[in-house]
Amino acid sequence: MTYIVNENCIKCKFTDCVDVCPVDCFYEGENMLVINPDECIDCGVCEPECPVDAIVSDAEEGAQEWVELNDKYSKIWPNINTVKDSPSNASDYENEKDKFNKYFSENIKS
Repeated sequence: MTYIVNENCIKCKFTDCVDVCPVDCFYEGENMLVINPDECIDCGVCEPECPVDAIVSDAEEGAQEWVELNDKYSKIWPNINTVKDSPSNASDYENEKDKFNKYFSENIKS
């Protein structure tokens, strides 16, 4: 079992989770974070840190597609292990639906 980041993170990208991760398994794209499922030790300390409920167990319904996405991009994007400021307009996107189709970016954080 592992934890994954889902579309709730897109355009919000809060990094509170990064600060508590004991194995530094978060990776940063242009507008979201992902977790490397091979590095995650399933400790769960990151889950309650996310203010938009973007971190869930891979055992949750609908999580499998996100496991694959997290795995893919954690091999491409750079590791993040320090807290950074969230986008200034993050609150505008917190409750928006279908953020993946609208906003997902494969780009590395510039």
